[in-house]
Amino acid sequence: MEKRVKLRTLLFGGVMTLLFLVLIGRIYYVQVVSGAEWYDMAKVRWSASEELKAKRGSVTDRNGNVLAMDTIAYNVAVNPKMIVSHGIEQEVVDGLHDILGISKDDLMEHVTAKNAKGEYYSHREIRKGGWQIEKALADEIYQFRDELIVELRKEKKTPDTGIYLQETLKRYYPRQTLASQVIGYISLDGQYMSGVEAYFNDRLTGEDGYMRYEKDGKRVQLSNGEVDYKPAKDGQDIQLTIDNDIQHIVEETLREVMEKYSPKSATAIAADPKTMEILAMANMPEFNPNEYGKSDYASFYNHAVGSLYEPGSTFKIVTLASAIEEGVFNPNEMYMSGSITVPGEPRPIRDHNRVGWGQITFLDGLIHSSNVAFVKLGFERLGKDKLREYFTNFGFGQKTGIQIGNELAGDISFHWNREVADATFGQGVAVTPIQQVAAVAAVANGGRLMQPQLVKSFKDPITKTTTVIEPVLVRQVISEESSRQTSEYLEQVVSDMEKGTGRRAHIEGYRVAGKTGTAQKWVDGEYSTTKFLVSFIGYAPVENPQIVIYIAVDEPSHSYIGGGSAIAAPAFREIMMKSLRKLDVPPSYEVQREEAVKETMVVVPKLTALKVSQAKAELNAKEMAFEVIGDGGAVLQQIPAAESVVHPSQRVYLITEQRDKLSIPDLTGVSLRDAIELTSLIGARLVPEGGGYVRSQEVEELGDERIVKVKLAPPPGSEEYRDASEEVSEGSEASSEEEEDSGQAQDDGVDVAESTADNADPSVESDDTEIVEQ
Repeated sequence: MEKRVKLRTLLFGGVMTLLFLVLIGRIYYVQVVSGAEWYDMAKVRWSASEELKAKRGSVTDRNGNVLAMDTIAYNVAVNPKMIVSHGIEQEVVDGLHDILGISKDDLMEHVTAKNAKGEYYSHREIRKGGWQIEKALADEIYQFRDELIVELRKEKKTPDTGIYLQETLKRYYPRQTLASQVIGYISLDGQYMSGVEAYFNDRLTGEDGYMRYEKDGKRVQLSNGEVDYKPAKDGQDIQLTIDNDIQHIVEETLREVMEKYSPKSATAIAADPKTMEILAMANMPEFNPNEYGKSDYASFYNHAVGSLYEPGSTFKIVTLASAIEEGVFNPNEMYMSGSITVPGEPRPIRDHNRVGWGQITFLDGLIHSSNVAFVKLGFERLGKDKLREYFTNFGFGQKTGIQIGNELAGDISFHWNREVADATFGQGVAVTPIQQVAAVAAVANGGRLMQPQLVKSFKDPITKTTTVIEPVLVRQVISEESSRQTSEYLEQVVSDMEKGTGRRAHIEGYRVAGKTGTAQKWVDGEYSTTKFLVSFIGYAPVENPQIVIYIAVDEPSHSYIGGGSAIAAPAFREIMMKSLRKLDVPPSYEVQREEAVKETMVVVPKLTALKVSQAKAELNAKEMAFEVIGDGGAVLQQIPAAESVVHPSQRVYLITEQRDKLSIPDLTGVSLRDAIELTSLIGARLVPEGGGYVRSQEVEELGDERIVKVKLAPPPGSEEYRDASEEVSEGSEASSEEEEDSGQAQDDGVDVAESTADNADPSVESDDTEIVEQ
């Protein structure tokens, strides 16, 4: 028995010793052999990490007005495991549905979502409808969550609702649709973008940082723990050359064109001809970058750089400047208009009225926009090689280098005699609007082709340095003297009020140069008789050009020919007139009050109590611009008052609702007196700066009060004219003008093939219509 006890004791002691040795070996292995590995694992459990989000750079206009910026947003997520365990699935679905507007079926899928193993998720993001929501909605969710917590505590459940909000940043465009195709957008997931946002993504995008530190069991940072910190680097801020006020003027005008003529699209560019800084670039239809998902593809496209057109008669400016530079244009030289035969071609090229104007000077040929004159200048005198050389030097057939994506190079290739002759008046070549603006700016500024600039400066928030983009001279294409002469001749296209095809672009007090164009579109292998591109390009003042403007309207609904003068020229005039005021450009000459009243003033009809449709018809008949304020069906009040004597460019405001329902209209071009009356009528407070007529406006909300800050400038003309302005309201020009009579469609350049012109109504002609036999 004693021997057996000793044996058992020895066995037990041996086992204990063995176990102790194993324990010592394990400790040695963990502490020594694998110590570093286990230490690193422990550090992970001790450490906490926070991501420091970098802020994307802002985009502003040339005056610092913010066009794109980062703002605080929130992402909504749910914890299905927690929600189901509390049995509050329906409460969560109903609450989020009421706040976010997401369908209850979709929400129920989220709050009851399971993984492949059939287990409820512990984290589920609601991306569609709950991604990057605004603070107002987030506050509502916080309130709803607090109410749920109260109920859970009453039931003695864990006060975790399973609803989470994560603060983040999102892109916000405070000017809404303004310059939308230029600025572009960024999708919520950052995968898709366009415009400046895409082109300068590398500069705008910052670099995220982080902070890692050690914590105790209560997740409190250890005072003597290690800290790994990398600061976030914000993206660069970009200042564009765009002028917020001029951009607004351009877009408002294009909206009027779209409403009146229902074209496929409308495009406009305004630039400083001396530097080619883009002051405005707009396309209709437009979109809101804040709600990009609600727009179709056509709204995103920037036709100003990414669409090719046969320009029509606006292209004659390049042929004219080239001919003047080569010394082959004599304004007083006579030639026979009507038609011209190109060697090797059976059918002649005709002027738009088919019979011409008899024996006329080349200057009259320019004013009438005679095709024959330009075929003689370009085809016969310059020749194919010289013509192509000038077209290339003016920047056609190559990208301009403007800082935005999707720019096209165009095509100016021509070989056969007929192709060369057609190219002299803008047919058979393909160019972009931005190329035309750069070329005409060169004509205006002394012959210097400048690279279009969309960016004024970059600012690095880290180094606090600003990089200014200087103007870039591409080449000298014509001499200063040729530039001056070309401008003087183009001025007569606008100033000749009897036969000038651009007379509807005339602005009292300013010297304006320009050219209309109406080009048939090539459809299914032939030139269409119903689809046109109507355009106008020009600049002012001629003696010291400050702004060049191009307008193109693609396929307006009106079937008559002459749209360049009837549609595009009035739109050009409205933009030019308001822009000159905004830029404080003094008039070129004084306008006598008697002449101005005699030639331009009209009487405002009585419109109150009429239906809106009737009031519109009366104003359209007088070719007066108007704006309907409110959604009512009848006119309750009008400004200016009935029987007022005003300039035909004065906008008439039709008030259709009570003041508490009215929005702030565009006041640009309105006299101070009318601005005060109008803002008082709609319950807003006007804060004027300066005197005369509204040049720009800014709307602010201070509590329940709406404040309209306006800057005013004197109207063009003499002191007498300005003194008389208190009695004679002058404002913005009519959005567009119809023909004055059945023959008034004779205004501008349509490239019309003779094979189709034979079937055209002879009573509907155009002064600037390129009719060519095919």
